Amino acid sequence: MTPADCEGFFATLDELVADDYILLDYYLECSGDPREAVAHFCAEQSTAQWRRVGSDEDLRPRFGARAVELEVLERDRPGFSYGLEPEVTAGVSACRVRIAHPHRNFGPRIPNLLSAVCGEGTFFSPGAPVVKLLDIHFPAAYLAQFPGPKFGVQGLRDRLQAYDRPIFFGVIKPNIGLPPEAFSELGYQGWLGGLDIAKDDEMLADTDWCPLERRAELLGTARRRAEAETGTPKIYLANVTDEVENLIELHDRAVARGANALLVNAMPVGLSAVRMLREHTQVPLVAHFPFIAPFSRMERFGIHSRVFAKLQRLAGFDVVIMPGFGSRMFTSDDEVRANAAACLEPMGELLPSLPVPGGSDNALTLARVHDKLGTVDFGFVPGRGVFGHPHGPRGGAASIRQAWEAIAQGVPLLDYAAEHVELRAAIDAFGTR
Repeated sequence: MTPADCEGFFATLDELVADDYILLDYYLECSGDPREAVAHFCAEQSTAQWRRVGSDEDLRPRFGARAVELEVLERDRPGFSYGLEPEVTAGVSACRVRIAHPHRNFGPRIPNLLSAVCGEGTFFSPGAPVVKLLDIHFPAAYLAQFPGPKFGVQGLRDRLQAYDRPIFFGVIKPNIGLPPEAFSELGYQGWLGGLDIAKDDEMLADTDWCPLERRAELLGTARRRAEAETGTPKIYLANVTDEVENLIELHDRAVARGANALLVNAMPVGLSAVRMLREHTQVPLVAHFPFIAPFSRMERFGIHSRVFAKLQRLAGFDVVIMPGFGSRMFTSDDEVRANAAACLEPMGELLPSLPVPGGSDNALTLARVHDKLGTVDFGFVPGRGVFGHPHGPRGGAASIRQAWEAIAQGVPLLDYAAEHVELRAAIDAFGTR
């Protein structure tokens, strides 16, 4: 590619019509001249060959991705971070680049969007084998073509009549399920103790030992009993993750029998399937995060998890469960906060999704999550912290609510536990962190 050809893949933002472009932030490592490598990168993910032999046409102004910012972070490195190209004939540069990609190339179709910005042209561009998509920014004109969440944070709060506090989930354990009678009793006890939402684990499918229909029927009945006894609305969150062709049928069977929200493992099922389900459903949709870590875990390669958070919101999820704080989830505090912000920050006219950072939480970790997020607009999702509590799920749920009461009143947890036996038992069982 000649220097003149390269220039066709560069622009300044004020030269472009903002509503016509999605902005993409990448980290990349390239050999040779960074500017030429970035021009190839833009070409490969948009026009590739931008004119026919013997023709004076130029497809770049209409269809070409353009680099609008390029920062070289480091030059003349001896090799790539991950050794993906052992034969390096020129020094390696590490760069951050912002690319404006015309969304006319793929339209309001998530599979086509991903094929462009995370596809062959992006990850197989000549001389740039190390690439990570760090962020994605959608213009209002593009977002207007997606309905997004049907309920969002406020709609979920209205359904639960739960305001000015986190939403309290509980993952019914064991995660792979029990016979429906025993499973539903655990959910019932959790609701009585103060859970807003009792949920299936992401691993629990429509199994022969815990079939979805019977599980939804019994948990629906248990939910209504708990609502009558506590005087507060409750949600049973049923996992309908399955083959795409089964989603609508599983939705209808679960909702008809008492599930009033549905869990879908977003990436294994696919975001287009979620868009389809969003159009069909009249209950909130909740995303879980299997299959995201393999794309996002490596610091300098893959896709940052906040991109997935934005895409799940775009597809129509009302709630996004994500890896939370603490060493078990291998996710930095900054990344968790970025993912939560992607759910809540303005995004055209799309409603915000409720972020639910989770992983080995209990009454003792609630303050940490609240403090690190700096908002009450989040879900708190213990598993064993409720269902492994010494006093059972009712006591475990009560310990979570008592921990929140202490936080809201500004009382140290240990002081509040002196008069609340469930919280005291949680402290004894789960430590003093």
